[in-house]
Amino acid sequence: MPRGDKSKYTDKQKRKAEHIAESYEDRGDSEKTAKRKAWATVNKDSGGGNLSGSGRGKPDTNESAKKSGRKGGAATAKKSVKTKPVKKKAAKKSAKKKLPTKTAAKRKATKRKASKKSP
Repeated sequence: MPRGDKSKYTDKQKRKAEHIAESYEDRGDSEKTAKRKAWATVNKDSGGGNLSGSGRGKPDTNESAKKSGRKGGAATAKKSVKTKPVKKKAAKKSAKKKLPTKTAAKRKATKRKASKKSP
């Protein structure tokens, strides 16, 4: 089997690599680099080809997907904290203290006291 031969990979693995390669190309990688990275990712996840005769038996780890999920989640959380608009809340107004109102009798009494002191 020549180097780079993909005959021992399942159709699902091939589709997965193709999809990952497209994502890398969208990010700006060349086609060759994107394919190389995509197959490296598939190999890391599945442990190589899964068709019979290819040393099957290793379960998929999905390690790369978990890692990128953590990175993406952290980046999103960081971004949302920065860009959230701060809501301005109106300051609570404290209730005015009501001064005891003077009754007419008290007003007269204070006037009398004031008039007695002045002469």
